[in-house]
Amino acid sequence: MIPPHIDPNFMQDCEDFFRDFRDRLRDELEKIEAECDEGAFADLPSGAFERKRWFRNDDTSGESGGGEMSILRGRVFEKAGVNISTVKGAFSPEFAAQIPGTDKNPNFYASGVSVVIHPRSPIVPIAHMNVRHIVTGKSWFGGGGDLTPAIPFEEDNREFHQAFQTVCDRFDPEYYDRFKQWCDEYFFIKHRNEARGVGGVFYDYLYYDTPEKADFFFQFTRAIAEAFLIIYPKLARRRMRSAWTDEDKQRQLVKRGRYAEFNLVYDRGTLFGLKTGGNVEAILMSLPPEVKWV
Repeated sequence: MIPPHIDPNFMQDCEDFFRDFRDRLRDELEKIEAECDEGAFADLPSGAFERKRWFRNDDTSGESGGGEMSILRGRVFEKAGVNISTVKGAFSPEFAAQIPGTDKNPNFYASGVSVVIHPRSPIVPIAHMNVRHIVTGKSWFGGGGDLTPAIPFEEDNREFHQAFQTVCDRFDPEYYDRFKQWCDEYFFIKHRNEARGVGGVFYDYLYYDTPEKADFFFQFTRAIAEAFLIIYPKLARRRMRSAWTDEDKQRQLVKRGRYAEFNLVYDRGTLFGLKTGGNVEAILMSLPPEVKWV
């Protein structure tokens, strides 16, 4: 199943990084929970991640892979999900036709981390990021991160974008403009004719066929993840004690509704997970705990 240019040790290195990143991000979000000792929700208990292991297609032998879902419900983050998975198997003929590299072989391998954060306070922005490594007849990396504030702050938006631009510029001066535009186009709610949030970067299909290209795209993907690990906690800490109004909260609930609409109608990751026998609860962890439509 694995193409000859893929080193199994390289695949393991990617999985090890995803796991390490997952652990460090969970630790950071729990630290923020513990630090928030004032504000509207300071009297609530500090949240900690609850972890749940799952196996693809309930195959507990591990042959088909699986993952671990981690959900935090606390006083800063009403619902924060940090999920990891490594799955393998074969696509259905119908779905294989939509995936690169499956024209001769429907088998696949996919590993990655997916993060969605829904804060309690409407002043703290909703955030999403993921990084992934996929192997079919072709091999590639994808990922990115984007911000969805209910109450936008220009300073926060600028710093969030700057964090990713700094990474992109280190690897290729054309990456930031290219991946920012890709993000803006992808996270657009067509039936509403509006953007989901204020963007970020999004990339996919960074194909490699040599060890050198594989390492380059892996290092880029690592750097994108590390940038998110720095910038989002900074923004959350900056805003988590800020005062807000009932009107602000209503704006947040409507924004969450938009978020849910996008993930259920357009998101490719949701479709990929559901079509490959993933854990439904883990796939839909991106949905907010409370929403409003007007």
